[in-house]
Amino acid sequence: MKDVKLDPEKTALVVIDMQKGIASMGRQLAPYDGNTVTLNVAKLVQKCRQSGATVVLVHVNSSQGKDMLKPLVDEEPQWSTAARPPNWADFIDEASPKEGDVVITKRQWGAFHGTELDLQLRRRGITTIILCGISTNIGVETTAREAYQHGYNQVFASDAMTAMTKEEHDMTIKAIFPRIGLIRTTDQVLGMLQ
Repeated sequence: MKDVKLDPEKTALVVIDMQKGIASMGRQLAPYDGNTVTLNVAKLVQKCRQSGATVVLVHVNSSQGKDMLKPLVDEEPQWSTAARPPNWADFIDEASPKEGDVVITKRQWGAFHGTELDLQLRRRGITTIILCGISTNIGVETTAREAYQHGYNQVFASDAMTAMTKEEHDMTIKAIFPRIGLIRTTDQVLGMLQ
């Protein structure tokens, strides 16, 4: 395992979809439950703010569903836009925006396409991102693939993300992430921040 230290001035924590309608809606998650992921995300957010690293909070939202993707699929999304409660896109308390944070609203799985995420990171001189959130194999993985194509170094906080099933999480952690970044636990990531 590489011993890497992260320069907070060039590092951003990118938190994916830690919002009330996804992180705290009581659905089954694995291998980590929502509370475990929330606690680990909160630790990362706190440490990054204290160290001076940029905190980017990403949530998915829609304007009456008209701006969301609507491809032909075999499996429909669990939540239609009409069925979402009013606070569905609100960030959970442990990852609510503070002054100095960057807030990104996305309309699809990944946080780069159709948003100003790349622009905001580059303007701040960010070269490395720490990724976490829900779901490992959807929002986090799509964002990670996009970040890789944009040339960012990446660190994946493996226990600060989870999926609908352990198999989905493990597939991404074992087959995709080692090829595009470093996989570390939350505690290891905390130790990497100088």
